[in-house]
Amino acid sequence: MDSTGTESTTGTGTGKDEAAISLTKATPAPAPTPAPTPAEVPDIQSHDTFVIRKTLSLTAGEYVVSVARPDGSEGEPVAYAREKRLSLRGQVTVYTDASRKSVLASFKGRDHEVGYMYDVRDASGQAFGSFHEDAGASLLRRTWQVRQPGTVNLTGRERSRVVAFVRFVWEFVPYLEYVPFIWPYRFKYTESGKPLMTVTKKLGLHTRYVLEILAPDIDRRLAIAHTLALDALEVD
Repeated sequence: MDSTGTESTTGTGTGKDEAAISLTKATPAPAPTPAPTPAEVPDIQSHDTFVIRKTLSLTAGEYVVSVARPDGSEGEPVAYAREKRLSLRGQVTVYTDASRKSVLASFKGRDHEVGYMYDVRDASGQAFGSFHEDAGASLLRRTWQVRQPGTVNLTGRERSRVVAFVRFVWEFVPYLEYVPFIWPYRFKYTESGKPLMTVTKKLGLHTRYVLEILAPDIDRRLAIAHTLALDALEVD
C-alpha cells in the first residue's frame, strides 16, 4: 500500500497484460497460401511446333503432347489425353498434364448435315472451334474442314494420292483395319491456297505426329485436338 492506503498497481498483473497485448500485435498472422494462377498453365499459344506421341495398353491409348525442340525431339510436355479402347469413339478430353486435374480442351462428335461434326470446347464447356471430315473429297484423299470462328477456315488434305489410296484399301482388308498404319503420311491445311498448318505422321512402329502451325492466330488447343482426332478416329 502507499501512504494514502491505496493498493499500488506497480509490477502487478496489469503490466503483464499490456506486455502480452503488445506481443500479440507484434506477431503477424501467417499469410494464406496463394491460389494457382492461369500463368502456371503452359503457354502453348507461344509455340508453333508440337510432337504428339501415342502409347498403347490393353485398355487405353495415351497421348503426350510436347513442345518440339529445334532438333525435332520432344521437349516440355504441355498436354495429355487418354482414350479408352473398346469404348465409343468421338469423344476425347485433353488435359494439361497426366494428373488429369485441369482440362485444356475436349471434343465430341454430333450428328450434322455433313455427317459427324466435332465441337472443340474449353475447360468451361464453351465451344471455340470445330472440325469435320469432307466425305465427298475424302473419296480420293482424306480431307478435313477445321473452323475457328472469326479467325480461320482451314481445309486439310492428304498430300500423297498414293499413300491415301493405300490407306483406303488398308481399312477394308480383314483384320488390318485394327492394325495401325505405320507408313508416314502428311496433311496440309490451307486457307485460300495459303498453307497455314501441317500434320505429319512419322515412319515407325510407334505412333508419332509432328504438328506445325504457320499462323499465329490459330488456337493451339484446336490444332492439338484435331491432330489427336486424326489418330483417335482413324480406326472405327
